[in-house]
Amino acid sequence: MSRRRTLGTKKKIALLVSAATVAGGGAFVMASTSNAAPTPKSASESTVCLGLATALGNNQKFIADQRATPDAQSEARIANREAVVAEIKRKQEASGCAVGESAQDSQTAQPSQPAQSAQPPAASAQPSQPAVSAPAGDAGGGAAASGQQVCNGSTVTLSGEGGAPAASSNQFPAGTKLKVTNLDNNKSTTVEVTSVSGSCALLNNAAFEQVREPGKFLIRRALIEKVG
Repeated sequence: MSRRRTLGTKKKIALLVSAATVAGGGAFVMASTSNAAPTPKSASESTVCLGLATALGNNQKFIADQRATPDAQSEARIANREAVVAEIKRKQEASGCAVGESAQDSQTAQPSQPAQSAQPPAASAQPSQPAVSAPAGDAGGGAAASGQQVCNGSTVTLSGEGGAPAASSNQFPAGTKLKVTNLDNNKSTTVEVTSVSGSCALLNNAAFEQVREPGKFLIRRALIEKVG
């Protein structure tokens, strides 16, 4: 009888150890699941990610164009833009976006911007845009300047380049002055085109900061004017 009681006790201990092991394993699985890294957001899920993806795509297109038709300055330009690409990818990671996702800036893919596409007639006469042409928040030169509306329907993002406020463009030569207005906050800046890019108007970091909304890397509703 004593031997049977002893065996029974050992079995109970074994069962308790097994149960504890199973419970511990379940807790480990739950902890692993709860500590798993969140899934990176895509450009379609976040305005911030869309802006960064657009900036990345514009810079990658610029690099590809420079490699396709190189000149004496292409090597230096490419090196500069590769550094910008690395910085944009760092921002994508810091913002919880899919690192390396890019989107080319498109002037035709703007179905949600009917007001922008309907503005050319008013822009040619200019009397209907006094509030946009001379907002109090103009951070660049020529606060009251207004001119020919260009890049109709185009979004605006940042190039990732440093330096004084400036722009780059694939349509306007260096020295051209462009006024960019963010219609969502009525802020504008007038900058000079200093280099070539993969889109109609691309602002460097300093210029973009003057017109951006906090936390956003893309201006969906932009008015771009050639003023010089």
